[in-house]
Amino acid sequence: MIHVAGRIPEEFISEVRNNVNIVDVISQYVSLEKKGKDYIGLCPFHQEKTPSFTVNEEKQFFKCFGCGKGGNVFKFLMYKDNLTFPESVERVAEFAHIPMPTGYGKGSAPKLSPIMRMHQDATEFYHRVLLTTKAGERGMQYAKKRELDHDTLEHFKIGYAPKQDNVLITYLRGKGYQDDDLAKSGLFVQSKDGRLFDRFRDRLMFPLDNENGKTIGFSGRRISNDKTEAKYMNSPETEIFTKSKVLFHFAEAKRAARSEGHLILYEGYMDVIAAYKAGVKSGIASMGTSLTDDQIYMLRRVTPNIIVNYDGDDPGVHAEERAARMFNKDGNFNLGIVVLPEKLDPDEYVRKYGAEKYREEVKGALTPTDFFLKRLAQKYNLDNDREKITYLNEAIKEISQVRNPVEQDMYVEKLARSAGVSIESLKANLARERRKNNRARSHMRQYRDYSVPTDTSIPESAPITEEVPQQTEAQQHPCQTRLLYLFIHAAQAQKYLLEGHFHFPDKDFESLANLWIKYQETHDNPQIDGFLDFIPEQLQGIIVDAELAEMPKDFTIQEVDEYVQSLQKRSIYSRLNELKNQLQDAKRKQDVQEILKITQEIIGLKRILG
Repeated sequence: MIHVAGRIPEEFISEVRNNVNIVDVISQYVSLEKKGKDYIGLCPFHQEKTPSFTVNEEKQFFKCFGCGKGGNVFKFLMYKDNLTFPESVERVAEFAHIPMPTGYGKGSAPKLSPIMRMHQDATEFYHRVLLTTKAGERGMQYAKKRELDHDTLEHFKIGYAPKQDNVLITYLRGKGYQDDDLAKSGLFVQSKDGRLFDRFRDRLMFPLDNENGKTIGFSGRRISNDKTEAKYMNSPETEIFTKSKVLFHFAEAKRAARSEGHLILYEGYMDVIAAYKAGVKSGIASMGTSLTDDQIYMLRRVTPNIIVNYDGDDPGVHAEERAARMFNKDGNFNLGIVVLPEKLDPDEYVRKYGAEKYREEVKGALTPTDFFLKRLAQKYNLDNDREKITYLNEAIKEISQVRNPVEQDMYVEKLARSAGVSIESLKANLARERRKNNRARSHMRQYRDYSVPTDTSIPESAPITEEVPQQTEAQQHPCQTRLLYLFIHAAQAQKYLLEGHFHFPDKDFESLANLWIKYQETHDNPQIDGFLDFIPEQLQGIIVDAELAEMPKDFTIQEVDEYVQSLQKRSIYSRLNELKNQLQDAKRKQDVQEILKITQEIIGLKRILG
């Protein structure tokens, strides 16, 4: 029941807890905005459109009112990074720059699953082969050709997979991994007779990390000129690697986003690396697939400021268009779009024009509307009046999608100037287009309100919907929550309830009252945030809800009496319902003695109610 805190001394746990601000830790995962006393953001544990994830700095607790998860800083990391309690203490201590007590910590590093461990070992192995072995010289020559310097190789943990088909398998078997786990890892291919061979051979290896910087897959770049082999080879999907939920360099870029003020989305990881060499540290890329809703949500949690810089060729610009539409559909982004000249990709551009010029291109990112209008202008011959009219109609449709009226005005003026037509005529067209949009929207609303779906199943790709917030414990049990809060925070209320032999009707609340008494007896300075680590997980939600319910600490004995009486009445009514059912059973069985006994109890309870 009590953690014994993974045998880490309790004074140390308190020291760690008291030396960090939960807001600073959670800000590494969620973009938080101050609202009154609290900070709010998008929940990292479930997808939502309206932020319901709240961090209370004063109490040092977090709570999501959408999915119900809540707790202190240790609990947050336990949920987010799937850590045990001792691992979470160690992570927070690291954050606070407090060394672990002798005999704890790195020696008992977090227990990763065999497949996770295997990927960390493989990363190290490939990296060592590239930097220190004769077999790796071939990879190193290619890295030099691509201008990957030592700092870049270290930062991205780049490695080399030798030509032979049994190098990694031999190494990992030597480290004691079982064939069952090796087969599931995605690092190997299996022959018809069940033998395992290295999947990646003669490739420069780029580790793909999860949100915490732990390797969960690889992408291998072919370095031979053999065109029959794929240029890039990615890990297959495994229990730890889902392509649509991974962004290359995300763990590092999140940190850089705080100083650079944005994240930059690229098409491939070589572009991220080129940008990194040019001094842009906040680059990320989706892994060879089109951008997904999951990835967009990951970005939104970190920052609303996103710059998209795909390749400058036609497919790249088409992909940029699609990405911009996806971000616009979400509507919560401040989006910039970079289209590099001469159809160059970022890697080529940096090599041709240098880092300084590239950073200027990023600063000059277009708004999505500017980007779409430029694209539109390229589709028409604007010297031909008929095509010009079509272009202006299409451009006004685009501008009508913009939500901000000031922005709309700005684009209309720009369009009028460039096309040599009057602002008034374009504004008249814009007003007509807006009316059309409003009619379509209200028609859709009516359709939604009046149509009854015949198929009640939810399609797999259903969009995020606004869910009904879960009722908190404080809302479900207001009287018991208030009494428990006073029991913990007001010694006089606790004494009064104990002397009156009061018991909480709900067993969880009763357990918490007993645990608090034990906690008081064994701690010189009992604090609520320390108590949270002392109690079983299933009871922690009640404490968090009570703490975040903004209750006053002052009270009167009369208030306590009213709550106690209210709970007693409720339990009497509940008992009366039970007895009525029992009475019907007894009458059906014609059990005279039982009827008499139940009737007497009912009369007694009704007398108490008055």
